[in-house]
Amino acid sequence: MSQGRGFASVTRDKVLVTGASGFVGSAVAQALAESGYAVRALLRPTAQRLNLANLDAEIVEGDICDRGSVDKAMAGVRFLFHVAADYRLWARRPQEIMRTNAEGTRILMQSALAAGVERIVYTSSVATIACPTGEAPADETRSLSESCAIGAYKRSKVVAEKIVQQMIARDELPAVIVHPSTPIGPRDIKPTPTGRIIVEAAMGRMPGYVDTGLNLVHVDDVARGHVEALRKGRIGEHYILGGQDVSLAAMLKDIAELCGRKPPRLRFPRPLLYPLALAAEAAAHLTHKEPFVTIDGLRMSKHRMFFTSAKAERCLGYTARPYREALSDALAWFGQNGHLK
Repeated sequence: MSQGRGFASVTRDKVLVTGASGFVGSAVAQALAESGYAVRALLRPTAQRLNLANLDAEIVEGDICDRGSVDKAMAGVRFLFHVAADYRLWARRPQEIMRTNAEGTRILMQSALAAGVERIVYTSSVATIACPTGEAPADETRSLSESCAIGAYKRSKVVAEKIVQQMIARDELPAVIVHPSTPIGPRDIKPTPTGRIIVEAAMGRMPGYVDTGLNLVHVDDVARGHVEALRKGRIGEHYILGGQDVSLAAMLKDIAELCGRKPPRLRFPRPLLYPLALAAEAAAHLTHKEPFVTIDGLRMSKHRMFFTSAKAERCLGYTARPYREALSDALAWFGQNGHLK
């Protein structure tokens, strides 16, 4: 596998970014534009474009599952950042998540090969890495099997990553794979499942918590990590782009302090929440709104999802700011955009 060369000197190379209107994708597109790249964004016609309001980017409408529109977007680009993903912990039709994340990835990679794209940064997730079993955080060597993946999202990302890996080995796909942990910060429009926790906690609507933990990172640090993966990453290698390991209790306490509230003190036994999750999912089938508490979310929470970014720090020069800065930026953005009513 070759080391990336010639990418540090930027001469308005054209870069295609999928998911550029989303949370992570918009941060990546912004980081690329600030680094001097000419950004082309592949967006669905119905995609919200608030995150692109101040970005100098060429917009191409299409769908990553439609080869025709993908080929049109791919024409003439030097690099590809595939960031788009269906990130839901629950869906009325789970097959939609698999189609977008797995089949969409296959179509994009095939198109990139046909177009002669020089280098690809594929955004996987720590969802494809097995959680640690002991005290040490997990690293890139701990791959998760599809059979052990909880929920449609994790399964789809495992399958999609295998597609990329197979094409690297079989077709010499020039891809670098990055694994963001749990990004937080500005521009979380939907918001993401973690963003929803921040909003609910900030509004004082979380009376308690379960014993779990996450690796939290500022979304803009993840974006910078993507750019460094293009410039310094090795084809076929994996890099975790994370921040700090934080228990859910500590996260809620920090949110409360930043908002001038008292932190929740009740620690809920996980089994008591399963009936609530079942009821929430049943209601979601009627309302078509994603439930806040889900069966898969509770199953995932059995594990402390702690990870190390040591490899990215060593090989890419990756760094991440203290997570409380990310939390503060997230709260400020949610407040400015009407989420904290």
